[in-house]
Amino acid sequence: MARKVKKKMPGIRVFVAFLLKVGIAAFVYKSIIIPGYQHIFEKEYDDKTSSYSSLKITPDPSVSTSSDKLNSPNAILIRLIDHTILMQKNSEEKIYPASLTKMMTAIVAIENLPDLKEEIKLTNSTFQGLYEADASMAGFRPGEQVMAIDLLYGVMLPSGAECCIALSDQIAGSEQNFVKIMNQKAADLGMDNTHFENATGLQNKNHYTTVKDLAILLSYALQNDTFREIFTSSRYFTQPTNKHPGGITFYSTMFEDLNNQNIIDGEILGGKTGYTDEAGLCLASLAKVGKQEYILISAGAKGDHYSEQYNITDALAVYNNIRK
Repeated sequence: MARKVKKKMPGIRVFVAFLLKVGIAAFVYKSIIIPGYQHIFEKEYDDKTSSYSSLKITPDPSVSTSSDKLNSPNAILIRLIDHTILMQKNSEEKIYPASLTKMMTAIVAIENLPDLKEEIKLTNSTFQGLYEADASMAGFRPGEQVMAIDLLYGVMLPSGAECCIALSDQIAGSEQNFVKIMNQKAADLGMDNTHFENATGLQNKNHYTTVKDLAILLSYALQNDTFREIFTSSRYFTQPTNKHPGGITFYSTMFEDLNNQNIIDGEILGGKTGYTDEAGLCLASLAKVGKQEYILISAGAKGDHYSEQYNITDALAVYNNIRK
């Protein structure tokens, strides 16, 4: 019996030694290896986000339209594949973005929503001040329970301010807290001349950006499949809700303003309009000409909802003058 116990002791020692080695290895992995990988990940993330802020300003003969002929005092045209600027006009001048703000609202919401099918309840406070400010609305009502994905389409197609507030409250607890996330995202992307004060684009002197910064934002956001799907949709049918048993049909303001016009040897794939008295007529659009995709951001055109849509006129002129 003593002989058997003696044989077991070395085995126990080996087992204990093995556990110690595992513990030491785990500690080393946690304290050295994991931070190392985290550093690499952070570098890769920095490289990815910085690529959107390092747009190359390169003369390119592909565009024959002079920027001086545009109605918009601020504009920038980007070839999406390599982020090369093909045409620009006062692209780093401060502008008011109006509802082009909602591109940031949408991408931040998409990236922070765990479930796009989650139901979100709109309350009376959701609508507070929006009607008085003459904000664009999607058509939802207080007490309505709406899926997050439907709110996102409501943000982008009919430019619904109540959808922006509902998403802000759900994600960050308040619009003010949500705007902090928007500004952090802008900083991460290198949008150095941008500051947001709200999620809707309502006029505020401290709510500003540049068309170049908006080009950085849109080129980034279009990498997200959900954002791209929404951005390129001409209409959308929401799910039935407790207030709208038949759902609501949304129509893209850009496609409505486009009014079946299109470009030669190409197609305007999607876009977002914006307008306030101070911002003028604005447009962020995506088009395919030949085999390439292009982004055009324009802002500040004279006119209003009842005049000729000079932001659309400019987009057609620029895209039609791209030579493949």
